[in-house]
Amino acid sequence: MYSSSSIEGNLYGFSEQEPQRAPIGVFDSGVGGLTVLRQIYRQLPNESVIYFGDTARLPYGIRSQAEILTFVRDILDWMRQQHVKMVVMACNTSSALALDIVREEYDFPILGVILPGAKAAVQQGKRIGVISTPATAKSNAYRQAIWEIDPNVEVWQVGCPEFVPLIEQNRIQDPYTTEVARAYLEPLIQQDIDTLVYGCTHYPLLAPVLRSLLPPQVKIIDPAVHVVTACTQELDLLGLSNTHPPLPTRFAVSGCPQQFSQSGVNWLGYTPLVEAVDFAGIPVSQLQQDLA
Repeated sequence: MYSSSSIEGNLYGFSEQEPQRAPIGVFDSGVGGLTVLRQIYRQLPNESVIYFGDTARLPYGIRSQAEILTFVRDILDWMRQQHVKMVVMACNTSSALALDIVREEYDFPILGVILPGAKAAVQQGKRIGVISTPATAKSNAYRQAIWEIDPNVEVWQVGCPEFVPLIEQNRIQDPYTTEVARAYLEPLIQQDIDTLVYGCTHYPLLAPVLRSLLPPQVKIIDPAVHVVTACTQELDLLGLSNTHPPLPTRFAVSGCPQQFSQSGVNWLGYTPLVEAVDFAGIPVSQLQQDLA
């Protein structure tokens, strides 16, 4: 189904008798999931991580559920070959459209970002705005998750199709990005929201822009923080927490490794060594062609 330039099989060399030392798999369509990776570094410093960015097929937010399911299964099949002990879907679109289905298909725990984000939002406010990809907004996943916790909370959702491409193209400081953000936030500000949820793991990378446009009293929820807290609890519950020093994070992408490495240094503080995974017959997105 796929091949890798050098990532093959049990790359960490741990014993099956030491499952605690197995890595956590983290994946996203691109660099957005690095916000989750940074939280793992902070909250779970002993854990080894394999990070995968499906950059050849981003953005996910305009894809159908059938496409997302295919992509997610490709990635999870590959993660299984890397002998991960757990996978974090650092992608709201995947969490909204595929999580419940694939949880039944794989023998390792898979965590999504939506429920932890919804729980955190309900603890903070009663008038909640959610910015997300169009696919996540259309799924109503955040509204449903929030209402299951507290049906009296009001929720407004805005799909933001331009954010992920702008972030992947390193255009965060571009004045055009500020104008796009202003247009997306305006209907939420008009509703007098008291809490804003980043409904896409890319969006914390826009924090300075978004914060400058929001009223100061609006609280911001980053689900990346809360999914890693849930990950910590799950590892403890399953007896899979690693007490040994971690191994270096491994990075792999389906698109251009050099492009990801250049983008990643801005968010990681170091230049990651990135390897390519080739999913057979993968259709390269127009955005990835533009980035090349």
